[in-house]
Amino acid sequence: MNFAEAIALCAVVVGIISLAGIWLDAHNTRLKNRTKMFELEVRKAEAERGAGMQRVGDIEERLRVLERIATDRNRLLADEIETLRDRPLHRETA
Repeated sequence: MNFAEAIALCAVVVGIISLAGIWLDAHNTRLKNRTKMFELEVRKAEAERGAGMQRVGDIEERLRVLERIATDRNRLLADEIETLRDRPLHRETA
């Protein structure tokens, strides 16, 4: 092997190592980006779940209010009916 072939071989080896380094750097960058993307998706899912749980809580509160209104009105209606039963009937004569 002469001097020119040795220099060419060194250049090829250095080129291969450089290309491998560039490829590994690009691969690591893609992995980091993917990891960040997955973390953001997890945060988004947690936020949506939290918002969903808040909506469920709001709906439960509304349901409690409606139940209270429905039961209070029935009690008031029953009281009014009992009051009307206890009163004597008055008929006006014409």
